Amino acid sequence: MRFTKMEGLGNDYIYLDCLEGAPEDLPKLAVRLSDRHFGVGADGLICIRPGQGGDFAMEMYNADGSRGAMCGNGIRCVGKYVYDCGLTRKTCLTIDTGAGPRRLELHVLGGTVDRVTVDMGPARVDSPVRAEAAGESFTVVPVDVGNPHGVIFCDNPDNLDLERLGPILERHPALGERRNIEFVSCAGRERLTLRVWERGSGVTLACGTGACACFAAALWENRCGPKAEAALPGGTLTLEKRGEHIFMTGPARRVFEGEVL
Repeated sequence: MRFTKMEGLGNDYIYLDCLEGAPEDLPKLAVRLSDRHFGVGADGLICIRPGQGGDFAMEMYNADGSRGAMCGNGIRCVGKYVYDCGLTRKTCLTIDTGAGPRRLELHVLGGTVDRVTVDMGPARVDSPVRAEAAGESFTVVPVDVGNPHGVIFCDNPDNLDLERLGPILERHPALGERRNIEFVSCAGRERLTLRVWERGSGVTLACGTGACACFAAALWENRCGPKAEAALPGGTLTLEKRGEHIFMTGPARRVFEGEVL
């Protein structure tokens, strides 16, 4: 079975071309391949399938085998994969996801995709809730950008024990469902700094939907303007509000290809 390892800001996934069929038991396969000691190593598995209205479809699994609806860094790499592999010559694509179709604009440099802009659609921001975790109390802003997030504003995300707090808040009953958790600070109206605990994957170097969720929450609380940079441990994304939609621009990179026997 051939695979391609790709990453967006260090948020890495294993990609399979499933246009003509997929392996059996994809959740189990995602767990095996994502293991960083005994597998390929990744934050999860993404299968590229035929579109059901869009040009292609993205089917994703987290490192623990759970199904994911949407991944901002992952979908940018889908765009690079299908273009660089010659599966399309279009630079404006629609990708079907578990959260609905998403439009991509591919930025081609030297014949290959360098960066991708994604129309992430509208974000739904709900009223903040209080959540207790490890003896501390947090104000969490629930945000949905195709998958559920909990955004927590703080002075410095680096000062928080994300490995300890993340798994507690991810499943906190006050939030209603398992959520990705983001701790974010706003240094100014055009820059966010955040760290992410992804449900099903743990601490990751970047999260595209998480960055969009933080941006939406910051706009809702008037902490930033309609265009901002989101700084994550793996790099920086550019975010922009156009109408009701959030647009995210960032890099996509092929790491290596291989074969699982």
